[in-house]
Amino acid sequence: MGSKRGRAGARKSIFDPVHGPIPLGGVALALIATPEFQRLWGIRQTGFAHLVFPGANHTRLEHSLGTYWVAGRLAERLGLAEPAHRLVTTGALLHDLGHGPFSHTLDGPMREVLGVAHERLSRARIEGVDPTGAVDGGEVPAVLERHGLRPREVADLVDPPGRAGGASVLGEVLHGPIDADRIDYLQRDAHYTGVAHGAIDAVRLLDTVRTVRGRLAFAEKGRSAVEGFLVGRALMYSTVYYHRTVRAAEMMAQAAFERQPRYPEEARALFRLTDAEMLVRLQQSEGVAAALVGRLLERRLYKRAYGWTTVPPRSRWHRFLRRPAERRALEDAIAGRIGARPGEVLVDLGALEPHTAPGDDWARVALLGDGTISYPFRGDRLWDALAARRPTDWAVSVYVAPRVRAAAARWLARDPRELP
Repeated sequence: MGSKRGRAGARKSIFDPVHGPIPLGGVALALIATPEFQRLWGIRQTGFAHLVFPGANHTRLEHSLGTYWVAGRLAERLGLAEPAHRLVTTGALLHDLGHGPFSHTLDGPMREVLGVAHERLSRARIEGVDPTGAVDGGEVPAVLERHGLRPREVADLVDPPGRAGGASVLGEVLHGPIDADRIDYLQRDAHYTGVAHGAIDAVRLLDTVRTVRGRLAFAEKGRSAVEGFLVGRALMYSTVYYHRTVRAAEMMAQAAFERQPRYPEEARALFRLTDAEMLVRLQQSEGVAAALVGRLLERRLYKRAYGWTTVPPRSRWHRFLRRPAERRALEDAIAGRIGARPGEVLVDLGALEPHTAPGDDWARVALLGDGTISYPFRGDRLWDALAARRPTDWAVSVYVAPRVRAAAARWLARDPRELP
């Protein structure tokens, strides 16, 4: 993909199994040849979902190209002028540059070690400035400037200041309730996992998108496609992204990262790695981290021993989201009570994360009919119930090594107030 890197006016097409041929030229062709973008070949789009859905080996690079294509179709449909078209498609192409190894699996450790989310690292790679120390200087800023684009302007679109992503048409193309990112990943993840829930009617969505008072809306005739999108997104969370075996593998990978020697002090640079590089790094470390990676590579996964369907608001479980060291201490305390080794008991708090509610922004979806704009999913009990539905039945789950599963289940079934 980098063979035409220096040729002015060079064009090429990349054949994509979801969208068909994706034509590339100019700044896009130059950007995909950079090391920062090529690194995305080594990041699986769906983390460890391939251990349950064997076809899910697609990468962040494929998804980035697909998001670029969808953003271009949205820009054309909305009649955006060339400068805005080029800005929004460039932002779409670069929106995932900051992902760490295993995609979202290490989001928690990234916040603990760096104090930022992956969007901030995308900004750092686009601007070439990174106060966290997790990003090396690269080629992206120079490529953007050479093609007349300001890195800060692209970065502001990818990582909006104050997270006000939907404040403009361009912002909503990348950060709206129905945006280029989601339109691509739902189709792509459905294609590679074989799960039909994400097979949305993207053609109809793109055909019915409009701008009204500087915001995105969909024509009333596209309502069924919009509803299918919202339902499909919710079902993909529960069926794929929060499948309990996928979660078990992700918790093991997160634990291996957190329990490597000299964590978190020497973990900053590790977010530059690819999936394979990270697995090798952890496998070569000592003790718990190496053992967990060995189990992952052989697919000897942990099992859920117990779970709580509800937890009180502002409980200690919520506190552990902000204090991961305390959560690890609890894991080891439980392990000590049931005769398990450190790292053989893992607490999954993922369902408590605010971003895990798949419908949290459905109220912003606008439909246009007879010259009036409406928000049909705002305050509707049916859609509110689906939006509030957790992606898993369990608010908190405990995964353990199979050999201690029975002992863990018996001990955890006691009054939760007796937990250490």
